[in-house]
Amino acid sequence: MFPLTSVADARPETAGIAPAAGIPGGAFIEGQWQTHALDLPVRNPENGQILAMVCVSTPAEVKGAIGHIHEHLAAGDWPLRSRREALERTSRFLLERAESFARLIASEASKTIREAEREVQRAAETLRLSAAAAAELAGETLDFEDSLAGPGKIGWYQRKPVGIVAAITPFNDPLNLVAHKLGPALIAGNGVVLKPSARTPLSGLALVNLLLEAGVPSGRIAAVVSGPGVSEALTTDERIDLISFTGGPRTADRIAAAAGAKKIVSELGGNNPTIVCADADPAWAAEAIVAGAFGVAGQNCLSVQRVYVHATLFQTVVDQVARGAAALTVGPKLDRGTDVGPLISEDEARRVEDWVDEARAAGATVHSGGQRRGAFYDPTVLTGVPAECRVLREEVFGPVVTLVPFTDTAEAIAAANDSEYGLQAGVFTRSVDQALAIAEKLHVGAVVVNETSDVRIDSMPFGGFKKSGVGREGVRFAVLEMTEPKNIIITLNPAQAQHPGGLAERPAS
Repeated sequence: MFPLTSVADARPETAGIAPAAGIPGGAFIEGQWQTHALDLPVRNPENGQILAMVCVSTPAEVKGAIGHIHEHLAAGDWPLRSRREALERTSRFLLERAESFARLIASEASKTIREAEREVQRAAETLRLSAAAAAELAGETLDFEDSLAGPGKIGWYQRKPVGIVAAITPFNDPLNLVAHKLGPALIAGNGVVLKPSARTPLSGLALVNLLLEAGVPSGRIAAVVSGPGVSEALTTDERIDLISFTGGPRTADRIAAAAGAKKIVSELGGNNPTIVCADADPAWAAEAIVAGAFGVAGQNCLSVQRVYVHATLFQTVVDQVARGAAALTVGPKLDRGTDVGPLISEDEARRVEDWVDEARAAGATVHSGGQRRGAFYDPTVLTGVPAECRVLREEVFGPVVTLVPFTDTAEAIAAANDSEYGLQAGVFTRSVDQALAIAEKLHVGAVVVNETSDVRIDSMPFGGFKKSGVGREGVRFAVLEMTEPKNIIITLNPAQAQHPGGLAERPAS
């Protein structure tokens, strides 16, 4: 287990509360865990209890962290085999300590203990896949035979690390989304500076500690949480070669504007549609909608938000989804009988409440839920929502789903595509032909047949169109984003080489 250091005992309001995972410090900078400036409380969103204190860092410390990694990358190599073995060990260590990591996630985030346990398993898988992605770096030989400039040459390319990656992660998957950035960055040979969400930093810091224990050199990794100017210092530093960001489009716009000519990979959320065709199994569809809309209290970029149901099935599906939502248990996260925990803060619950009240005032019908208690918001099912309401137009990021009837499939496809986002979509139908025809016309990064949008396999290319992001995650695809091809070209017998037509006719660059 981690070394136990209570960074909170000195404060009266946190007396007797040890950090949930015994993380050695509140930031990891220049190869050292930091135990000063522990001024940022991490609270349990369920009850406001302070779990631990982490560091409020400074721009100078961020610069120092980047500089330390930059020097380490310049000074020495970390062989691929060692990188692979370190990630394999980290995956194994994580499974061995799954219970403590699950409790950590459930304490600082919104997930129930059962949801947190699933996230730990997925994070271990993500790290295992990252180790296996070593094969992506081999490259291949270059085909010179069928080229004017090719005779007398052989060559190949390999994928080389971009340099230093800034990894910025959100609160909703505080372990697996960190693994999705650190694992590919490290196997590719990069250094990485992690900035986890200030709301849920403990899981990410604990994973950094585990990576170090598994053999990741301290000069390859750093972690900062928050502080005035920290984000700007991280994203604008000229030594940062790639920014991997998961969050909202407005923040992404600010990062891109400030960062300048840097490579950016971003996943920016979704307003995900599902289409239930006339031939679908309504019970199967309703069960999947309930699971896809209300897991993690709807705080999931893949959460199903808009459901377009054929008119012949509409009332049946509405009734079954409403019953399913009402049957969910909303309550304490560590209670194994709980299905839906709190939102990440009471402010977020109030925002969801405001959006639902706006729709209700505009004429929408609430079939289930629509009630807030502190940071908890009951799973809510809406119909009759006017098209201009925010619960339809924007990403709710809360436990709310809206159902809309349709009679023509083309109408449903057009409505599903009528969004600034294009992350994923679901289609329910018994017809393979119909499923493929609809999938072809949906402008999203993935279409899931006979399921909602809430499906992600950690090895698949993950991302979307429009405002849903730039580039792709999904381990081996992230490795490709975090590397560049480097060509090696050898001229055989250069003394005898002849360039066709002389210098003037050589191919221009």
